[in-house]
Amino acid sequence: MENATLKINEIFFSIQGESTYAGLPCVFVRLTYCNLRCTYCDTTYAFTEGRDMSLEEILTQVERYGCRLVEITGGEPLLQKNVYPLMTELCDRGYRVLLETGGHMSIRSVDSRVVRIMDIKCPSSGESGKNDWSNIEALTARDEVKFVIGNREDYEWAKRILFQHTLNERCTVLFSP
Repeated sequence: MENATLKINEIFFSIQGESTYAGLPCVFVRLTYCNLRCTYCDTTYAFTEGRDMSLEEILTQVERYGCRLVEITGGEPLLQKNVYPLMTELCDRGYRVLLETGGHMSIRSVDSRVVRIMDIKCPSSGESGKNDWSNIEALTARDEVKFVIGNREDYEWAKRILFQHTLNERCTVLFSP
């Protein structure tokens, strides 16, 4: 962990607004960089803006909030290799860690204690061709899959994917407007 850094866009405390953790107090660690350009993205500022922080600096800032629920988000967090030791260290320190990821990068190396909240990109996102379908096999009962539904076509497409991959038997499935 020594000398490891991440480019961090922001760290803040708020109420979780998505997933089955909605309504709970949460510390958000937003990492910089994303290699997708979803049509509905509301965090385009995270594509490039941020500052380098050591893992210890990040952990100290998270600790100051006194909240045991932490979400690692972005951008796309998995683009930065030092996110893996950060998640492991947070788990080691007793935090409940959520990872919000776009679903286009492998989730297999993520610490098994982390709740992986994985998008499956629908057609209206403009990025559905980049879904990493092999991630479905790595999902566990504690994980969640999220479809952002932009229109009726997305809804019908998501239903087909849900049944085709029996997602509801693997993990929690969320449809988000």
